[in-house]
Amino acid sequence: MLAWLRAGAAHSQAGLTVGVCRTHFLRNLLTKVPKSAGPFVATIVRSIFAQPDAPTTHAQHARVIEQLADRFPAAAEMLEDAGSDILAFTSFPQPHWRQIWSNNPQERLNKEIRRRTDVVGIFPDRDSVVRLVGMVLCEQHDEWAVVRRYMSADSLAKARLEVINGEPIEEARGELVAAS
Repeated sequence: MLAWLRAGAAHSQAGLTVGVCRTHFLRNLLTKVPKSAGPFVATIVRSIFAQPDAPTTHAQHARVIEQLADRFPAAAEMLEDAGSDILAFTSFPQPHWRQIWSNNPQERLNKEIRRRTDVVGIFPDRDSVVRLVGMVLCEQHDEWAVVRRYMSADSLAKARLEVINGEPIEEARGELVAAS
C-alpha cells in the first residue's frame, strides 16, 4: 500500500514509521470490500481507534483482522500490512492521540499555501516562491503556537520525556517548559 513511502522513510531514518490518516486509510480500505459491506467494515475498523490505551488498540487491531480475514481477505491483508502505520499514534502519550491520528492540520496548511500561490499565479523567480511560502509557514506557526495552542509547550515537553526516557522526570520537564 505505502511501499514507496515506507522505502523513503527507511532510507532516511531507520525505524521510522509512516503515520497515516485514519480517515484516508479507511476510504482506501473500503475499496477492498463490496459496497453493501462498507458500513459494517467501517464500524469495526473505527473500533480500533476507540480504545483507551496502546495495548488495547493493538489487540483490537488484531481482532479486527481476524474478523475480516474470512469474508474480506484483501481488506484484512491491507489492514495487517498498514498496522504499524495506522497505529503509529499509539507510541505517543494518549492525550496527544486526538491531534496526531489525522493529518487534517497538514492538509489545511497545504490548502492555504495552494490558495496563496494561486492568487499570484506566475512567480518571477524561485526566491519569491520561497518568501511567500515561508511567510505562510511563519503565520501558521504563530497561529498554532499562540492562538490555537494545538499542543501546549508543557504537554509537548511531557510527551518528549515520556517517549525518550519511558517515564517523566519533573526537573527536566520544568527546564524544557521554561526554555520553550
